[in-house]
Amino acid sequence: MNKRDFLWQSGGGLGGIALSSMIGANKLEGANTGRVLDNPHHRPKAKRVIQLFMGGAASHIDLFDFKPALIKHHGEKSDFGEHVEAFQNGLGPWMKPVWEFKPHGSCGKMLGETVSKLGDVVDDMAFVHNLIGKTGVHSQATYLQSTGFDRPGFPGMGCWVSYGLGSMNDNLPTFVVLPDHRGFASNGPKNWGSAFLPAENQGTIIRPGRENPIPDLNPPQGADYITQTADSEGQNVLSRLNRKHLMSRDGDTRLEARIKSYELAAKMQLTAPEALNISKEPQYIKDMYGIRPDGTSWPKEINHNEEANHFGRKCLVARRLLERGVRFVQVWSGCDNGFPRRNWDSHEDINRDHGPLSYGMAVGASALIKDLKQRGLLEDTIVLWTTEFGRMPSTQGSKGRDHNPFVFTNWLSGGGIKGGVTHGESDQWGYKPLDRNNPTEVYDIHATIMHLLGIDHERLTFRKDSIDRRLTDVHGKVIPEILA
Repeated sequence: MNKRDFLWQSGGGLGGIALSSMIGANKLEGANTGRVLDNPHHRPKAKRVIQLFMGGAASHIDLFDFKPALIKHHGEKSDFGEHVEAFQNGLGPWMKPVWEFKPHGSCGKMLGETVSKLGDVVDDMAFVHNLIGKTGVHSQATYLQSTGFDRPGFPGMGCWVSYGLGSMNDNLPTFVVLPDHRGFASNGPKNWGSAFLPAENQGTIIRPGRENPIPDLNPPQGADYITQTADSEGQNVLSRLNRKHLMSRDGDTRLEARIKSYELAAKMQLTAPEALNISKEPQYIKDMYGIRPDGTSWPKEINHNEEANHFGRKCLVARRLLERGVRFVQVWSGCDNGFPRRNWDSHEDINRDHGPLSYGMAVGASALIKDLKQRGLLEDTIVLWTTEFGRMPSTQGSKGRDHNPFVFTNWLSGGGIKGGVTHGESDQWGYKPLDRNNPTEVYDIHATIMHLLGIDHERLTFRKDSIDRRLTDVHGKVIPEILA
């Protein structure tokens, strides 16, 4: 062997060792599919979460954040005291709230008439009125509220909760998503995708009200050749083949998730139909949720009640899932379907768009909180209401409002949340936070929810591309003012 060959083989050998080490490290970096937390970081006050997401941007100043100045100066030329970068052309005159506000509950919280049904439970709710966003673009803002980042490629909050705490019922998914019955909001399934987390942590879509809420859960009609024994044997064969395939592909969580999805699907055939069947619920419960008796519907002209029928059904199914061990349920209102609008993006007419949606939401959300409370579940269940941003206090056209990412509202209820309180204020117009140096961000909402679940949001991480990723990025602080 001459000197050149010796140096090449020695150097190449060391390089091969280094390359092998690097590949192995990369495999291990994303290969942890087990539970992150054997025990919570601290004593939890809640076990489960239900997130109510209003797709399209609900108007805080027409629903929850009362601004007398808008009534006093209604129709006057708007003056924000600074240059405003509007999303479209929504810088017309000041516009008063579309609905009259009245006080509710012992706390005297002012609510718009269209959401007055929430007055029954307002003493169990905490409002955050100084929440700010980062963008007025629907897709980016929806990502931010759903995943903690304003771009794709990051896990939804429900995925992080699933990853950190795991399942409370192995026969049902840990994270369930109930979309709007008309379609998806901005980004669709990317809002609840697992991204770099193990694929088993992604949200499972269920569509209450449909003949088949979960596609392919049961054999099709006429498939008499599919017996329980044959189905079980088929599952076993698939499991053996998939696990053999997995042994040669360490770190590919998609394969492990596929195996577990087959196993879960088999278990769900026994559990899910009962969980989704609301026919056995007492009629007074269905009435409370605004659900019409099976086989009947509200007259077409009463579209407000039709919205309650749809949203209330999802809320009732959510309650049934939560009490059977589902950890995180996400309920959506509004879809990204253009015109006529069936979402909260009310550029043209707040009353036309927000009216039916807000009434239906209030009926369903109020019933959900009351129902959880009477069953003893509210004390360890967090209810979060959110939207991607708010709407401007000035008009767009004569009846609509433009996007307002500068301030908007969230509210929370349940496990560990102090009821009947308000945290933070917006300015007199509902345009920006009153204290612009100390706003609330979505990271703070997420950090607070994780805290109540017994998770330190800075310690629940997943290493990806040599970065310890977390739901709250490098931000987030718990909001003590809303904790019980």
